Amino acid sequence: MRTFRQLLVALLVFSLALSSTAFAQERHVVDPSALSQAVASHVSSQDASRSAIHELLNRPEVRSAATESGFDVDRINASVDTLDGASLDQVAAAADQVRQSLVGGASTVTISTTTIIIALLLIILIIVAVH
Repeated sequence: MRTFRQLLVALLVFSLALSSTAFAQERHVVDPSALSQAVASHVSSQDASRSAIHELLNRPEVRSAATESGFDVDRINASVDTLDGASLDQVAAAADQVRQSLVGGASTVTISTTTIIIALLLIILIIVAVH
């Protein structure tokens, strides 16, 4: 019985030695470079969205409309960096809509553009308040 136990222990130790983590680390489901590239792409996309929102909030037309409506643009601008995921996508889409309405060197801000700017600012404030 003792010999059987020693043999069983030896077999278990041997099988555990063969299934070490060194063998497990040789196989990857996803290539590490592809994973790194996907993460870098996601981060650069978020950075681009934040940059576009900051650029829009720093436009004189937007600052003027926000100030006239009682919004603190500097506070809103600072809170953009806290956005991520779906909330960042939502604000970036609204910012793109405002940017498109201001494109072309329009020197005047129409009522609809002002409404879109106010909606953008409200979306940012609501999302930041929820987080």
